[in-house]
Amino acid sequence: MFLLQSSFFVNRSCGVFAKRTVSHSCCCIQLSEELKNAFVNRLPVVALESTIITHGMPYPQNVECALQVEDVVRKQGAIPATIAIVNGKIKVGLSEKDINQLGDTKSSQPIKTSRRDLAYVLSNKKNGGTTVSGTLIVANKVNIPIFATGGIGGVHRGVENTFDISADLLELGRSSVAVISSGVKSILDISKTLEVLETQGVFVATFGSSNDFPAFYARNSGVKVPYSVKNAEEIARIISSNRDINTQSGMLFAVPIPEEFAFDSDVINRVIEEALHEAKLNNIQGKLITPFLLSHIAKITEGKSLQSNIALIKNNANVAADIAVALAKLGDSQGEDKASSISRENIQRRPIIIGGSNMDCSAVLDTDNIQVIPLASKVMEIRFLG
Repeated sequence: MFLLQSSFFVNRSCGVFAKRTVSHSCCCIQLSEELKNAFVNRLPVVALESTIITHGMPYPQNVECALQVEDVVRKQGAIPATIAIVNGKIKVGLSEKDINQLGDTKSSQPIKTSRRDLAYVLSNKKNGGTTVSGTLIVANKVNIPIFATGGIGGVHRGVENTFDISADLLELGRSSVAVISSGVKSILDISKTLEVLETQGVFVATFGSSNDFPAFYARNSGVKVPYSVKNAEEIARIISSNRDINTQSGMLFAVPIPEEFAFDSDVINRVIEEALHEAKLNNIQGKLITPFLLSHIAKITEGKSLQSNIALIKNNANVAADIAVALAKLGDSQGEDKASSISRENIQRRPIIIGGSNMDCSAVLDTDNIQVIPLASKVMEIRFLG
């Protein structure tokens, strides 16, 4: 069991980030010392997933990318919190040794871990790379409000035959965490994915001047969303308001891939169709489908898609860190305003002090039809009249 002192991201009253103590009885969650210090000192934190290490990229690019993404977050003034399962323990904040261990997948044999897999992986002391949904659960438990990833899962193409819908969408509907991604993976049905997110009550906005939802490798999908946001400060205010009203649902901010690494939509769609055809021929289904498609797309594009994947993840981490810093500043500012308001009230009004002491109670009854109910640690004297 660990005791976590949390701060600017949790439980606020009247728009103020209030400091509180959160006690987690889950002995399977371990916070790094860096994260413990960050929570106590109200530092901005960004959650990062670990399937990028275990299932998203080949070794050693997976390890290199994970470490580079953490560096990006730190350079922007936030603390990275990569989440994974190592030897049956959920770790929030990985050491370089942990990342290398998970990255060597032949040795670590990690399991792609979503909500449904958590209990199995933990009880059998396995290693696990947490998906978006798995990472959301843990981030929500330890009150990290911002999570950066490459792209979320969604509704797969041909869903009318497979019913393949990612658990990421349902988890976004019940976790108070803002996800920063390059939309959804372009191997998916984007329109149907956005419909499911709407049903789940998830706020969706693009980052930038256009409200054209990005498609992972491509900057545009042709599918419009209702909102676009211009900067980190605006996103921080939206996140703050969402937590004020306690919707208990997540938010998705879609950041287009940097232009120099983007694919043309028509080109990448042809590549994806070829990869999907190959997956069907090989009867690849379930949790294996996404890693297979990403690997096959990388092969067809001669590694260009892998470089694009790395670039967009680093860019998303950069944006997420800026938002985390803005959210921390917003919390501090609101806290100062509230503190000065309380101070003024104390000057203008006389305080009321309420104290307590041991007290004997006597009950005087005028009937002999009495039922006595003993109360723990209370003593009552009963006298009869007449």
